[in-house]
Amino acid sequence: MRMKYISQIQASLKRYRTIPTKKVTSRILDGSYRSVYKGKSMNFDELREYVVGDDRKDIDWKASARSQKMLVKQYIAEKKHNIMLVMDTNRRMLADTKELEPKWETALLSAGTLAYLVNQNGDYVSAIYSTEHSMEHFPFKMGLMNIENILEHYQKNVTIKNQSNIEKTLDYILRNFRRRMILIVVTDLEGIRGVSETTLKRIITLHDILVIHVNDAEATGKMVYNMEEERYLPEFFTSNKKLAKLQKERQEAVYKECEDKLKRFGIAVTTVGHKQEIDTKLTSLLHRHQHV
Repeated sequence: MRMKYISQIQASLKRYRTIPTKKVTSRILDGSYRSVYKGKSMNFDELREYVVGDDRKDIDWKASARSQKMLVKQYIAEKKHNIMLVMDTNRRMLADTKELEPKWETALLSAGTLAYLVNQNGDYVSAIYSTEHSMEHFPFKMGLMNIENILEHYQKNVTIKNQSNIEKTLDYILRNFRRRMILIVVTDLEGIRGVSETTLKRIITLHDILVIHVNDAEATGKMVYNMEEERYLPEFFTSNKKLAKLQKERQEAVYKECEDKLKRFGIAVTTVGHKQEIDTKLTSLLHRHQHV
């Protein structure tokens, strides 16, 4: 298999990388999913300052004397993360982002970049998304070939006939998977809006969840096509500044509503609209997730 998408991800990270060190990229989800513990049965990770409640046996007295600070040894558990990409294949993803890039491509590269980074830590990556008629699941595996296969099939399933929704995909996960996972949900504003609070409440009791929001193009300019209604918007609407302003205000209100909903459940979200900002946005998302 030709590594078409992996090659794009590698080139973009080389050109735009804002994640500063190899250490961070190889352990990008540490601190999530209860992966870091203290204890002699674990692999030594790094030194950090002592906090109330730490085991005195983990104090490194020589390092503490040198630094004039009380330092303890931190260990990392010998277990891998289970990362599941939950990707929106609805026909809305054929539309453009605000930066006029295909939403499906921005979604694909965002999910793929995160999968590429966790692959460096040997984590297991899976994916699930809807075809026109059924649910397609890729089992947990390691390796770049697995990620390339996931991305290639995703692109083929974003079609004009696909009217799937993320709510049903999450419900499918709840009914069919028992292992604990980190879910990376990649969708647009309508996808987030369509997920009920009941589903979110059930999901967070079992899994960690992060959301990548792919933004939408504004309804202004010539030849603006509505993917949901499968028709071009009338010119009187797209060229009317007052209507455009109202549409923008409505979109911002819906985003605030969705953001508040996710925040109530402690779910971190980031917005992506341009391929060049993906690594920056992922860094922000993971930092936010660790501090929720």
